[in-house]
Amino acid sequence: MNDADAPDPSADDLLRRALIDAESSAAVALSIGGLPVSEEVTVIFHGRRDIGTIQTYVAPGHHGAGDSVGASDLLRVPCDLDLADAEDRVEAERLYAEQAAAMRDALVGADTVLDVWREPLTDAIGSVVAVNRSVELSVALPAPRVLPVALVAAERRLVVAPVCGARTLSEGRPPLGIACAQQDVARVYPLPDDPERCLDDFLAHAADHAQRLAETLEHREASVERFLEINTDE
Repeated sequence: MNDADAPDPSADDLLRRALIDAESSAAVALSIGGLPVSEEVTVIFHGRRDIGTIQTYVAPGHHGAGDSVGASDLLRVPCDLDLADAEDRVEAERLYAEQAAAMRDALVGADTVLDVWREPLTDAIGSVVAVNRSVELSVALPAPRVLPVALVAAERRLVVAPVCGARTLSEGRPPLGIACAQQDVARVYPLPDDPERCLDDFLAHAADHAQRLAETLEHREASVERFLEINTDE
């Protein structure tokens, strides 16, 4: 079966297939070290004709040419390269350098701000904050992650992670923010905002949500009790 007859595969499937069908794809790795929270990550730009875009992935750690990276280690970041306006190879190389630099600067900025959040988060919750350097998280975030890293307060089930908006890198550095999530409550705050103010706002919002949820459950229980009361034989 050829590609035209196959069902639409996922991006991860296409990335795995690129290792076999190298003629129709290319991948370039950009390692970024010295990050205060992530320590080191590798940006992988992957282009394939049947994807139609030059997709961006970020993997924890250092990965160089010839290294094998599993799909479970890749975080898909919706900030793709766009070299379509290049008139020749020289122009394409210039655009690539500019856009790769924009991605690098975005990751460095996001990781640096996340590091600033560590102390205020520890003070706000009064317990140990762990660093999670994995692609998967236990809670859903309201925006795509930009780095495979998060601050996790396990006792409060609170996750704080850098997120981004979807856009091509030809538009410059992607819009960034810090997401706070706790079970079914989540909010995104601007990257330059004050962490203490953001945490006060989020914890107040989470407390209000918990109170409303408790009142809703109490109301439902009362409704069920009344229903059973009127339908129970004396």
